[in-house]
Amino acid sequence: MAAKTLTIDDHLVSARPGETLLEAIREAGIVIPTLCHLDGLSDVGACRLCLVEIEGQRRLQPACMTMVSEGMVVRTSTPRLQAYRRQIVELLFAERNHVCAVCVASGNCELQRLAVMVGMDHVRYDYLSPDCSVDISHPRFGIDHNRCVLCTRCVRACDEIEGVHTWDVAGRGVQARVITDMNQPWGTSTTCTSCGKCQLACPTGAIFPRGVTVGERPHASERIALIIEARKQRW
Repeated sequence: MAAKTLTIDDHLVSARPGETLLEAIREAGIVIPTLCHLDGLSDVGACRLCLVEIEGQRRLQPACMTMVSEGMVVRTSTPRLQAYRRQIVELLFAERNHVCAVCVASGNCELQRLAVMVGMDHVRYDYLSPDCSVDISHPRFGIDHNRCVLCTRCVRACDEIEGVHTWDVAGRGVQARVITDMNQPWGTSTTCTSCGKCQLACPTGAIFPRGVTVGERPHASERIALIIEARKQRW
């Protein structure tokens, strides 16, 4: 099939049929923020940070969920988009209890980097300060719901790569939580294989190896894509 030609930020770009806008944008060397997207996993368009403006469409569209089409004209960094992205990051900080100074992922956190990227130096919204628990019942890992941004990367990694679907999401609004099995303590899960893929996929310090102190949580989310690629080559 013939390549698609589109315009991204006033530059003509060629893209393969079936590609998403996010893939085309990144292949063109344009930086666009994401949080719920992770190479190797399916896209869900949850975080809305990759919203773009498409000429002829009134609504902003998530680049990770929008397929390229011939003649498309896209803008990725207008003042409107920059304002939306900062607002989204501020709301993520306001929704939970993110205290970077005492987080195991401080200095190695995607949410922290996004705050710098969008120019967030304070939060304009009231903090919700929900009562979030910390589950360290698992012998190898722990989960701190105060740090969770509900990106569902752990859910998709567990389901699509490990194939056990230990993780899921329950609740609504500020009460939404990622859960193991039927909302049981992680350490009592009968489906968890202790593979650690959920911890690799987590963009913040929400899922961490036990015994890791502040700033020491290893961040290796790129290994998810390497696992997928290695399996393709093996097959």
